[in-house]
Amino acid sequence: MKEFIIKQKMLSMSGQFKVKDAEGNDVYEVEGSFLKIPKTYTIQDLEANEVAQIIKKSFSFLPTFYVEVQGQETVTIQKEFSFLKPKYTIDAAGIEVLGTWWEMSFDVLKNGEVAGTVDKKWFQWGDSYQVQIYNEEMETLIIALVIAIDCVKADQAASSSAAF
Repeated sequence: MKEFIIKQKMLSMSGQFKVKDAEGNDVYEVEGSFLKIPKTYTIQDLEANEVAQIIKKSFSFLPTFYVEVQGQETVTIQKEFSFLKPKYTIDAAGIEVLGTWWEMSFDVLKNGEVAGTVDKKWFQWGDSYQVQIYNEEMETLIIALVIAIDCVKADQAASSSAAF
């Protein structure tokens, strides 16, 4: 099992932050595009190799995010039409997200087996998530999925505040 901490800095204009292992060592760097369409987040390893990318689809009726790992589109997160509470679907071959992912406490399953768990750490400055990876082949995908879900939540919060 591997453990990671994803901690976003509040008020970071570029959306740049690090993913650290349990010992506090940098493992990945995440950088968001600033004033770019479509909005993207790039995840790089320590050698500056791009390992994943999160892309918000431009000009769609309902918000849609794509997660690419190693250049392959692997996950789509799309908002569903709803009146009261925001609802999203996560579409990925053989991958299921169980739990309260809107509150960032969930399991990621691959073909019915738990591949990783995610828990939001409360009372932290900025968003902070503890990620445990049980299936190391899915490490990059799970890290990208956590960041993508956080992007979806941030996008929802921004659109909700813009409506008032």
